[in-house]
Amino acid sequence: MTPEDVDVLIYFGSMHKDYYVWLAAPRIQELLGARRAYAFELSGASAGLPFALKVARSMMLADSSLHHMLLVAASTESMLLDYTNHRSRFIFNFGDGAAACVLRRGSRRHIVLESALLTDGRFADFVRVPAGGSVLPPSPETLERRWHYFNVTDPIRMKKMLDPITLDHFVRVIREAMARSGCHHLDFLIPLHTKRSLFEALLSALGLTDAQAIYLSDYGHLSAVDPLLGLYLARQEQRLRDGDVVVLVSAGTGYSWGATVIQWGGSHE
Repeated sequence: MTPEDVDVLIYFGSMHKDYYVWLAAPRIQELLGARRAYAFELSGASAGLPFALKVARSMMLADSSLHHMLLVAASTESMLLDYTNHRSRFIFNFGDGAAACVLRRGSRRHIVLESALLTDGRFADFVRVPAGGSVLPPSPETLERRWHYFNVTDPIRMKKMLDPITLDHFVRVIREAMARSGCHHLDFLIPLHTKRSLFEALLSALGLTDAQAIYLSDYGHLSAVDPLLGLYLARQEQRLRDGDVVVLVSAGTGYSWGATVIQWGGSHE
């Protein structure tokens, strides 16, 4: 395909972009020469991919004129880390990267099926960059206090609230997405980058082995990029077989969880 074939471009990556209060999607459209496409953005933080796939698939089902949708994510949030602030140490594993995928109408291979999404707004204010928005506009004081970096307002309380539910929420969205897709057996899991113990607990809860999942041990956490990078690596390493039911799963601050099912290889009956 060529850039002129793209009907819609969705940017679902980090909100930390080239400029403050600025849209990356139109700039990407221009750089690619995808002038037929309209471009917009959505954000689910690190959970962005399942949200973007849900929206894109729904748009294609609702509008028969859409034939190619380009989804793009990028993250350079390592720039927002203050390594002297130990309250935010759970995100010290951030890396930088980008990824993209194309949804094509009528494709008989690698078919995007259903998604399941979940948000718990009790976590909305735990992780944020304090200054730069309307609550604390930029000022000499905010710069001096280093308020333009990530901060976790109450890490102990967040952990106390999050630990008992996060594994259950991962499993819930995975199982819901599979049920909606009419799939009863999971062959391969591609999660976002997490601590190793959570990754292993998730495999155990789903009855999977290490051979049935990919762990981004060499890359760190790239926000919404993670599952697409994992899918790329799994394909490069020839770990996916025709007919496999593959689930991409993510979670992002806010807090949201999401999963999308892909029928790898041939068409889904």
